[in-house]
Amino acid sequence: MNDRQAHSARLQRALGHSFSDPGLLDLALTHRSVGGRNYERLEFLGDSIVNHIIAEALYHQFPKAREGELSRIRASLVRGDTLAKVARELQLGEHLHLGPGERKSGGRRRSSILADALESVAGAILLDSDVETCRQCVLNWFAQRLEGLSLENADKDAKTRLQEYLQGRNCPLPEYELLGVQGEDHNQQFQVACRLVKPTLVVEGSGSSRRKAEQAAASSALEHLGVA
Repeated sequence: MNDRQAHSARLQRALGHSFSDPGLLDLALTHRSVGGRNYERLEFLGDSIVNHIIAEALYHQFPKAREGELSRIRASLVRGDTLAKVARELQLGEHLHLGPGERKSGGRRRSSILADALESVAGAILLDSDVETCRQCVLNWFAQRLEGLSLENADKDAKTRLQEYLQGRNCPLPEYELLGVQGEDHNQQFQVACRLVKPTLVVEGSGSSRRKAEQAAASSALEHLGVA
């Protein structure tokens, strides 16, 4: 087994699926900046199947929840920053095929690219196997997040939950600082730091707007505190 094959084998173990057609996985990891065939079509397919799998899981997990509650919880799980975090946990960025410009600008760490790639990989698994195999993979990726859900927090965003957590412990409220903005006007990425005095913690988040970046940073702080 050469280095490339070993690299791919490690990723497949992390994903929980061994591909019959390795070319599908390779395509799922190919960003549009490479040119030619890329993961966009697989991303379209993966977006649909991930939404379906998460919706079905929530339907069974919360039998008494109203439609609006289920929709809000699902939205929190399938939004871009959450998908990007799952992709980072799977170390997906290390395996992406990017054009020279994206590599130089930090594309392997960019949340939007990681989120798209995770969806494209889900689409590739679906095509390589079947719905049930894809379902098991996706549920494993989201297992910890699904287990930590409660209807009590369904209506609350990450910033609100972090503020309530700190207030309940008589701790100072978090401070958010804009660190920078990257990209063209039509495709900007905002980077924000979230600082806690007690307990001492500094985390960062990124998003397509300052508000989304602050929410991503707050969500990261909650994860570090063990209450995400």
